[in-house]
Amino acid sequence: MSYPHDGNPENSESIRPELAELIERTALGLDENRPEAVARRQKKNQRTTRTNVEDFCDPDSFIEYGGLAIAAQRMRRSEEELRVKTPADGLIAGIGSVNGDLFGEENSRCLILAYDYTVLAGTQGHFSHKKMDRMLKLAHDQAIPLILFAEGGGGRPGDVDAGGVVIAGLDLSTFALFGGFSGKAPLVGIVSGPCFAGNAALLGCCDVIIAARNSNIGMGGPVMIEGGGLGVFRPEEVGPMDVQTANGVVDIPVADDVEAVAVAKRYLSYFQGRTKDWQAPDPMPLRDIIPENRRRTYDMKRVIEGIADVGSFLQLRPDYGQGIIAGFIRIEGHPFGVIANNCQHMAGAIEAEDADNAARLMQICNVHGVPILSLIDTPGFMVGPEIETRAQVRHVCRMFVIGSHVSVPYFSVVTRRGYGLGAMAMARGGFHESAFTASWPTGEFGGMGLEGAVKAGFKRELEAQQDPQAREALFNQLLSQLYERGKAVNMAAYLEIDAVIDPADTRRWIMKGFMSAPSRTAKEANQPYIDPV
Repeated sequence: MSYPHDGNPENSESIRPELAELIERTALGLDENRPEAVARRQKKNQRTTRTNVEDFCDPDSFIEYGGLAIAAQRMRRSEEELRVKTPADGLIAGIGSVNGDLFGEENSRCLILAYDYTVLAGTQGHFSHKKMDRMLKLAHDQAIPLILFAEGGGGRPGDVDAGGVVIAGLDLSTFALFGGFSGKAPLVGIVSGPCFAGNAALLGCCDVIIAARNSNIGMGGPVMIEGGGLGVFRPEEVGPMDVQTANGVVDIPVADDVEAVAVAKRYLSYFQGRTKDWQAPDPMPLRDIIPENRRRTYDMKRVIEGIADVGSFLQLRPDYGQGIIAGFIRIEGHPFGVIANNCQHMAGAIEAEDADNAARLMQICNVHGVPILSLIDTPGFMVGPEIETRAQVRHVCRMFVIGSHVSVPYFSVVTRRGYGLGAMAMARGGFHESAFTASWPTGEFGGMGLEGAVKAGFKRELEAQQDPQAREALFNQLLSQLYERGKAVNMAAYLEIDAVIDPADTRRWIMKGFMSAPSRTAKEANQPYIDPV
């Protein structure tokens, strides 16, 4: 913080007593005056909350609200002790700028809410709830990005000062206000360490969750679990990262809180505007990514990186729904959301969890005004008795419902297989629903997988062939006919897709389409919030 006159808080001659008191009380919450708390964080290889907030915000841009609050425990502890032990009542809150050097002051303002685990384990107290509600009303009024550092243990039972007017405390507005902010502006959750109960409830409302490998996330911590008669567990056993990344709770796993802050700034940048400095990849390798043998797989991430600006791809949920790759890229500095089938997982067939990845990406982009690129190579939706046990019908149909409500520019490019309902879902519900649907020359199309189409459509003819070799020869002949009929250039000739393009020309097609598509601001979205699932 800055001081008046000569900048030295110890020079009492230059400041009035009331200002000296303010400086003294404010200083109690600074890391340099809390060596024991800082040491505990260092022992766990974690930074303090204030350090994370300072790193997240541009230098000298953060202004703190409610910094003089202390825990509502004056009836059981001295006020002097509370000032030292419970600064800001465990919630650092305020407004600062992020990435201002890239996007300017107007587009860089953010509201930060950061629970401080060094204060009563980051629990939610009477005054921190009051502060949270105050800040959330500001967030709603100003509609600026909201960043939550969520480490903490949930509700705090020891705030005895509130006992005279509070019984259960379930009438507060915090969770309704926080959930109601979804869709107003980007809502980012960050966690490093334990995050349970009320803290986890707020975290789960966020558009994305960025979590360090030391995180544990659960709707109840060990105390609540044991109190409910459900057993005794250590914090490390509840919602560890290997569980919460595989089930889709965590969107971006990172090594530690240092990387969490860096990734959060990068994620936020996709919603702040275009970057002026960018580097295009060499497009020529795109011509050879698709194997000549159509039964062989390839790495769809190479396709994404061959289209996107160098180093601009950020993937969400890498360990969940691995049949669809979802994330953000830039093309000529412009941000895009991307969904892409992964033929290296179940041949690219779309499963329930894959559809969830695509649906959430569509929602995030649509609400916040980011155009979408869909890269299609799928044999369709996964079918069979096993997949139906995972509510396949409901999950995959989210893509149709949400896709039909997308109002941002949407571009579909088929790299190889475009079969059945799954391909239609990837293309916003149908091949004529996107701003354009183009195919690489390797594209192949059909109402269902062509092998299955031959078996189902020509069953009688195949069964009439008694000789196995003759039956196989007929099968291959019929299959070749369907391949020839469904290849990309023939689809374009019948106007079922818009064009067949040179893979090396994909970036140009996307940018020409983007420049000609009607623009829309985030506030014009016809979906008001983002589904947490």
